[in-house]
Amino acid sequence: MSAITRPRDGRLIGGVCAGLARRFGMKARTMRIIFVLSCLLPGPQFLIYLALWLLLPNEKPGAGSARTAW
Repeated sequence: MSAITRPRDGRLIGGVCAGLARRFGMKARTMRIIFVLSCLLPGPQFLIYLALWLLLPNEKPGAGSARTAW
């Protein structure tokens, strides 16, 4: 199992949804839609997002990118 990290590319606000989507093999757009829909329900979803934004590390340079640095 790979660790959850926030990717450097393909993220919108904090990269939490993109990182979770990559970890669970989903598209980032699908994860974002799930998050927005879950915010319509009562619960601490937004606080969990903020906590994950603070706690999840950034992806190391070149780790998930297919691009090569010249």
